[in-house]
Amino acid sequence: MIDNRSRRAFLLGVGASGLISVLPIHSVTAGKRSPLILSANPTKFDILNGEGPKTDVWAYGSTIPGPEIRVRQGDFLRVNFENGLPQESTVHWHGMRLPNAMDGVPNLTQKPVKPGESFLYEFRPPDAGTYWYHPHVKSSEQVGRGLYGPLIIEEPAPPLVDREVTWVLDDWRLDELGAIHDSFSSMHDMSHAGRLGNVATLNGVNSDKFSVRAGERIRLRLINSANARGFALNFAGHEPTVIALDGHPVSPFSPANGRVVLGAGQRADLIVDMSGKPGETFAVDDDYFSRQPYRFLDLVYDSAAPLRDSPLNAPVNLPANPLPKVMTDQAETLDIRISGGAMGQMRSARFKGEEMDIRELVGQGKVWAINGEVFDPSSTEPMFTLRKGTTQRLRFSNDTAWPHPMHLHGHAFKIVTRNGVKAEREIWTDTVLLAPDEQVDTLFVADNPGDWLLHCHILEHHEAGMASVVRVA
Repeated sequence: MIDNRSRRAFLLGVGASGLISVLPIHSVTAGKRSPLILSANPTKFDILNGEGPKTDVWAYGSTIPGPEIRVRQGDFLRVNFENGLPQESTVHWHGMRLPNAMDGVPNLTQKPVKPGESFLYEFRPPDAGTYWYHPHVKSSEQVGRGLYGPLIIEEPAPPLVDREVTWVLDDWRLDELGAIHDSFSSMHDMSHAGRLGNVATLNGVNSDKFSVRAGERIRLRLINSANARGFALNFAGHEPTVIALDGHPVSPFSPANGRVVLGAGQRADLIVDMSGKPGETFAVDDDYFSRQPYRFLDLVYDSAAPLRDSPLNAPVNLPANPLPKVMTDQAETLDIRISGGAMGQMRSARFKGEEMDIRELVGQGKVWAINGEVFDPSSTEPMFTLRKGTTQRLRFSNDTAWPHPMHLHGHAFKIVTRNGVKAEREIWTDTVLLAPDEQVDTLFVADNPGDWLLHCHILEHHEAGMASVVRVA
């Protein structure tokens, strides 16, 4: 059982920390005529919030997460990325339906940006919602060292709330001195659940409380930026309403048992009415790993009088994004069968055109396959070639012992069935979380030409072979 006193007590096995407020995220607008400058550099950051030394990290600017980039739906976004890292890098705009050349995948959509060089990203986001950005070069290391930030595309008429807040969730693997543990590309991580950290953070720091006021309505944007960890937040004493998932609006609903589940890379927009009384405190627990639940933070009510006597009476529905209409009766089926990993049944797979047994693959740092093929990042040969404008059924089959958040670049898809059972509600997404031995059918329109990556967003799984290229032509 994880110690509920504080996340640091659970994670590092030391005494409980005091109550520390969540730090706000610096927000910038990228829709101006001059591009926003986004620099990636090594720096130091106070992850432990004063309870230990600052940590050597890589960051956009000097903060973790990087600046919250905001632009209105349909406006022009221009960001000039400057690489101050000792490695090549790119910026991927996770969840965006954007021109292929702006997608940030090295050697597939662009050349990697060398140290000291820059690259200008510019596009018009067609969809409102909560998205994020991160590198796609050595992602398990670069994201694991702190390179990520929120991307918010504002709808023209947002719902009426008292406050809008972004929570970027992450975990870090730190040693006893507070330094990032240099164990990237560990075969254990790649073949099991991925790189799970021992310090969970909110907006880059180990924070134990979030201050609220009785009667206020908050729009809470959640982003899971962790390499591998899933989060399942339970808001004790409150009933959050989900209004969007992975950026796209849904018919508002209350999640089962108030539990909001996010696999790596996923996002959710919530409306939360602060129904407690002045001076009260309520726990927000994380029980994604049911055997290790812990207190993520506390909602701490200010002593001020309630902002209002009853919840705000205003609609929370969001306008739909301009997604293409799927033609279900014309859909072609693409089987995406995932195999490999620890406790898996994969005995061999093809890598670089050669059939290799599992021992040979492990020697190459590979342990996962899609349709019997291990991804070769040096090759741009597509696994699937789709005719532009056609409706496609992606049938994901997880033949492994581990969950996988599967992410498709450049498109959004609709979840249709899980294990043959019709989806309870219409959900458009870019990342679907598959349970072990689960089959999920999704539909999408292949309307965005180019070569697009399809991969597991547990970054160590991607690195170890769980990816493929989908060509739309």
